[in-house]
Amino acid sequence: MDLNEEVIKAFEVIKEGGIILYPTDTVWGIGCDATNPEAVAKIYKLKQRAETQSMIVLMNGEKMMYNVFKEIPEVAWQIMDLSENPTTLILDNPRNIAANLIATDKTLGIRIVKEPFCFKLLERMKKPLVSTSANISGQPTPKSFKEISPEIIKGVDYVVNLHRDKIGGKPSTIIKLTNDSQVKVIRK
Repeated sequence: MDLNEEVIKAFEVIKEGGIILYPTDTVWGIGCDATNPEAVAKIYKLKQRAETQSMIVLMNGEKMMYNVFKEIPEVAWQIMDLSENPTTLILDNPRNIAANLIATDKTLGIRIVKEPFCFKLLERMKKPLVSTSANISGQPTPKSFKEISPEIIKGVDYVVNLHRDKIGGKPSTIIKLTNDSQVKVIRK
């Protein structure tokens, strides 16, 4: 399967408000346009997850980050430069994003991706991409495509045809940073 072709197909679905199942730099994820609250609601519904349990978004760089966060603590850049594993940062006061993605404490988890499929899709979308593990809430996170339940596969609008035989890594490290520079590791 051609990477660029898959990016185009996924983009067409996302643009219409659809949700996709796709490989990320960690595990398989369910995603949509992070600025579209109706699409975000579809993911919560598919995962049978309460909207109060926020989901993370993927971005492809600094420009996108500053579009969502007016202030980014200096330490955020240092953590991203130094971390060897995919790292999700939880930052304060996101904007220009679907309201149903923002946690009750007004934070949003984000990850900068380098994985080619996600990176190219983000370049085309010019918007952040929701990323949440491809499981029904409370069930174990699938490590590979074949562990994803049929219910999830049937419930999305498009399944990306790449890396279906790859065994995923572990979920990302999660670090919470506040604008007053407090750092807290949520998941190692």
